[in-house]
Amino acid sequence: MATTLRILDLAAAAPASHGEALLLLLNEANELYQQGLQLVHRQVAARLGGLATADLVSAAEAAGMPREASQDRDEVILLLALAEWEQTPAAIAYAEIAQAAARRGVCLIPEE
Repeated sequence: MATTLRILDLAAAAPASHGEALLLLLNEANELYQQGLQLVHRQVAARLGGLATADLVSAAEAAGMPREASQDRDEVILLLALAEWEQTPAAIAYAEIAQAAARRGVCLIPEE
């Protein structure tokens, strides 16, 4: 819950941030996004870890997550966790922060 609240706070602050301040904000939001995804991944793994691989694959397909034949069951569980995480307010707010920052020329990947 603290992760969600902090990302929402950062999303509220993003429009008034520019340059280096926006980059720092985006970096913090990214770290929180990754922490949130890890937490959801652990929860999904605990909840679905006992399912057969075929059932996991069916769940990933039902969630609309693209899957490659070479992916193992751990990767499929991660896809399911990502599908669940991307529907949370925190992940949605992070996506909005990243998109707004990108429109202003700020991103976490430096240009070459």
